[in-house]
Amino acid sequence: MPPPSDETPNTFPQQWGRTRRLSLGIPRDFTVANSGSHVAFLRARNGSDPCSCLWILDVATGDERLLVDPAQLEGEGDAVPAEERARRERSREASTGIVRYSSDLALRQAVFDLGGRVFVVDTLASQLRALPVLEPAVDPRLDPTGTTVAYVSRGSLRVIGVDGSGDRALLEGDRTDVTYGLAEFIAAEEMGRQEGYWWSPDGARLAVARVDISPVQRWFISDPANPGRPPQEVAYPVAGSDNALVTMVLVDLAGNTVAVHWDHTRFEYLVTAEWSKPGLLIVVQTRDQRTLRILDVDLANGSTTLRREDTDPDWVDIVHGVPARMDDGALVWTADRDGAKRLLIDDEAVTSPDLQVRQVLDVDGDLVVFTASREPTAVDVLTWSRGAGVTPLAPTDFPAVQTARRSGGTSVVVTRTLEDPVVRASVHRDSQQVAGIRSVAETPAVNPRPELCCLGERELRAAVLWPTSYAPGSGRLPVLLDPYGGPGHQRVVASAGMYLESQWFADRGFAVLVIDGRGTPGRGPAWDRSVKGEMTKLPLQDQVDGLHAAAERWSDLDLSRVAIRGWSYGGELAALAVLRRPDVFHAAVAGAPVTDSRLYDTHYTERYLGHPDLEPENYERTSLVRDAALLQRPLLLIHGLNDDNVVVANSLRLSAALVAAGRPHSVLPIPGITHAAHQENVAGNLLLLELDFLERALGMRSAAPDEPTT
Repeated sequence: MPPPSDETPNTFPQQWGRTRRLSLGIPRDFTVANSGSHVAFLRARNGSDPCSCLWILDVATGDERLLVDPAQLEGEGDAVPAEERARRERSREASTGIVRYSSDLALRQAVFDLGGRVFVVDTLASQLRALPVLEPAVDPRLDPTGTTVAYVSRGSLRVIGVDGSGDRALLEGDRTDVTYGLAEFIAAEEMGRQEGYWWSPDGARLAVARVDISPVQRWFISDPANPGRPPQEVAYPVAGSDNALVTMVLVDLAGNTVAVHWDHTRFEYLVTAEWSKPGLLIVVQTRDQRTLRILDVDLANGSTTLRREDTDPDWVDIVHGVPARMDDGALVWTADRDGAKRLLIDDEAVTSPDLQVRQVLDVDGDLVVFTASREPTAVDVLTWSRGAGVTPLAPTDFPAVQTARRSGGTSVVVTRTLEDPVVRASVHRDSQQVAGIRSVAETPAVNPRPELCCLGERELRAAVLWPTSYAPGSGRLPVLLDPYGGPGHQRVVASAGMYLESQWFADRGFAVLVIDGRGTPGRGPAWDRSVKGEMTKLPLQDQVDGLHAAAERWSDLDLSRVAIRGWSYGGELAALAVLRRPDVFHAAVAGAPVTDSRLYDTHYTERYLGHPDLEPENYERTSLVRDAALLQRPLLLIHGLNDDNVVVANSLRLSAALVAAGRPHSVLPIPGITHAAHQENVAGNLLLLELDFLERALGMRSAAPDEPTT
């Protein structure tokens, strides 16, 4: 076997932690003025600074200008209100400083919250003012006309003039468990909705979500490393239990309210709202997720009429960016037809069945901008209009993963490729690139070289990564599978930045294999729904089949030394692998795994496994705790003790069952860490600890005389 790379083993892990997984310094959160003249965005000053700043670009000149650097604001520290901390956890926010902002349509002014305060900046004059809001304030948003700012404070929705006048409450929670204007846990974690209120186009009123969490059971997350601190109380809607009660209120700037009516008993999920010149649409979904409705809201009395209903025997997908409407009022939607997720304009499918639509990004007049895939590993930005049909917005000569924003004829296209891990943001007018927006992210200490392929009869999309110094035939390599492998997330895509960790492990002497199995996105409705009722058996079989198919193609893979690592669902898959297939897998690192689906939330879990009272066999079949006595191989469980998404009880219950069955294993609890381990002193060191465990478990090195064996 060739020696590991000459790269110092801890160089990349240190960089990985310092740069928040190399995310710092990449431009993000673009807003395009409705005239197309300017683009606002967030970006840190450099690739190791976690503090995001607000910038603006002049499209005509290509010049970038710093609008706000939070580090220069006197007295602005790291104090983050509890509601904002919760939102950042749901969105896996890794940065500090300005992590979101809002502007008027013309992009003449922008507002943001920082440390519970609200600031407004004149984007042309670069003049910054603090607004005299009730603190702590979160989620401030300008109305489209730029005259009024709405925000949430202590569960109440408030407004204030952009000039600082007239601060007042429009809607006040009458109980501590009732809030106005905030997204509930399920909306933010599982439905992709971070908003809790929506401005009307004329800025005269708002549609506001009222969330009552009193029916939701309470869990208590303690910090064992600090026993003097009280536990954190979390309203967590575990599978089979009650969700929050979510309703909607219309309110004008004088405080006059109208309740919005729909069948809340049957349609308990408020998916999203869309408010444009033709009116207000809301989308609601049943608890079993098999029916989804678009409702048209009567602004005078709050009654709703059915605009569209979609049903599916398994579930109806929530697609980001829809509903939307074109200037002529045509409804933009997506639906499953002819084996594909297709773009609909007023119920007419305008994309072909060989194209899988991912999401709608923007509607600019009569132009719809969306992402879609012909090959699952590539995601292209496409446009549709009545005159031109479907066309690429910024075509490339090579597979890529793209996203975009567009308004006023100006597009910002973000492109990731396999060629290098640099993220490129380009600005386009009239189909021509006119400017670029710099990334100041650090150059990775590893050079990912994934080889994408299709494996086995199911043509499983996969990537294989070899040590940088590896030459075919120079020796047999231990194999490390590095999947997510389940619903909702792809690992195998045409983006080099997705493989940085995998390449580092490869450079330590592994052949690393990343496989997307059944249930992963991008291959159509039938592929997605193949895991209905069974989220473990088929995805695990795909990892096994992909491994064996890879070994047939590359004889240097040593199937007598196979390990697997993963986080979240990937952690569940890793633990499952050594429990149920010890004949294939010889060691596993399972980070934050769900070990008993009865411990995970309603919307995600019930989509795949049904309600536990109605389909308990699905939960029994997928339980890792039930299989504890099967463990024969080294297993390392890693879990943040402050995780409020996949709570640490998952790993602790599996560990307890393993102890009861007399099965040796290792547990690494991390105090103070949530589901996303972004902290500098944790993220990188976890890689070194995983490597140490895997090397010893596979016999790649011997334990030192004074260290225990696994």
